[in-house]
Amino acid sequence: MSEDAGIVTCDACPVLCRIREGRTGACDRYGNVAGKLTRLDPVVVAQRRAGRMVPFLAQAEGWNGEIFVTGIGAGTTYPDYKPAPFIVASKADDVDVVTVVTEGIFSYCGVKVKIDTDRFVGPEQAPVRVEGEQVGHVTTAEYGSQMLALGGVRHLTGGSKKEGVVTCDTLLKLCNKEPVELAVDGGATMTIAAGRPPIINGAREERMRVGCGSATIGMFAKQWHGHVDEVIVVDDHITGVLSEHQAGRFLDMKPQGIRVRGRKSTPGRYFQVAEPGTGWGGTDITDPLAIIERIDPKTAYPGLRLLMVSTTGQEAEWFVLDENLRPVKAPMPEPVRKVVDRIGENCEPALVSVLYMAGAGGSLRAGVTENPVRLTRSVKELLTRVTCGGAPTYVWPGGGITFMVDVTQMPDKAFGYVPTPALVSPIEFTMRLSDYEAIGGHMDSVRRLEDVLAATNARAEPWREENPWPLEVK
Repeated sequence: MSEDAGIVTCDACPVLCRIREGRTGACDRYGNVAGKLTRLDPVVVAQRRAGRMVPFLAQAEGWNGEIFVTGIGAGTTYPDYKPAPFIVASKADDVDVVTVVTEGIFSYCGVKVKIDTDRFVGPEQAPVRVEGEQVGHVTTAEYGSQMLALGGVRHLTGGSKKEGVVTCDTLLKLCNKEPVELAVDGGATMTIAAGRPPIINGAREERMRVGCGSATIGMFAKQWHGHVDEVIVVDDHITGVLSEHQAGRFLDMKPQGIRVRGRKSTPGRYFQVAEPGTGWGGTDITDPLAIIERIDPKTAYPGLRLLMVSTTGQEAEWFVLDENLRPVKAPMPEPVRKVVDRIGENCEPALVSVLYMAGAGGSLRAGVTENPVRLTRSVKELLTRVTCGGAPTYVWPGGGITFMVDVTQMPDKAFGYVPTPALVSPIEFTMRLSDYEAIGGHMDSVRRLEDVLAATNARAEPWREENPWPLEVK
């Protein structure tokens, strides 16, 4: 018996692991079972009945309910010189459809992370690190959220071996909805996980802001009217001053002579009142009076009632001007407190959103058709639906098949990895059988759904009711 006896070479990725019987490869996805290379995890199928989420029922006479075969556990066809592992034919509304199912190996992939918070997480373009290795950067903030761009081919393959391994592990955890600890150069430390509140500098975020300072003024001006003389809503981006704001003018309010720091934009709207930070409204302010530049004695008066509040309502203080026009802290009247509480009521829960983004414009397409560009055109012409573990995707315009998917809409543990390093993610292309034939699909490899289920080790997941059913034919 030669030293190679009983050893199989896995060709599912470029690593080409040599696996002894009873062992697995480096990715733990493939193993040597009785001398045969075997995908160890079952294929995940999604099932629904009459469009409603139902538990899976396995019976001797067959499968119960509508079935969609996902790419989770399907295996791959790297280097894509052969048809995809499963090309499944089924009926949808009496129309013959085909779903091409595979697990793609993606070096060109990453995640876009939306963190609902006004807290300062770090300067734009600042490196984001895990275990000291850069895995991405802070990108442009959005309304009420901080944004990170993590992963990508340059971090996976363009740096040191450790950088690539740490980046791959970070992406794998985030895509599988597991928590990851991050540190931003010149900024915060965070623990984030898809679908959960972020933890920033050890504090769990509870609320996403109701709006910027100006928007908060617009929403609640009428409810404050008659109970206050001035309201200043502190915000890192646009601080609002009620009496100067257009909303205050509609209520016939006169400017009260309290001038805040920063650059005036339009009436009642101020930029750059403080530095970004973890204080009031995403600024570095802990004492709200610090943003008051001056109080005009020609306009202000003793007894003036001043509310200062943040964009989440979590910070709020009530002041009354004394004889020297100095703001003195006082108990907040109940009608004012009611509106502050309403700000909080209108804040949505702070969550972390993780969107996986990858390019399927490469050789993966050869597992679908012998003429790959026809698949790309079919996707762009909306003849082919792209899903990821059954979840809906957004396909970017322009060249290639660059898609994004919300990982919380996917089944758990949908992602794997190979130590090249790269992520392994499910992907499915669904189209009419006639369209599949027209793009030059691998017609000889099409198998009926019932035959696939009968011959495959499969595990069913109940369909996620919020997702559109991939087999619906338009």
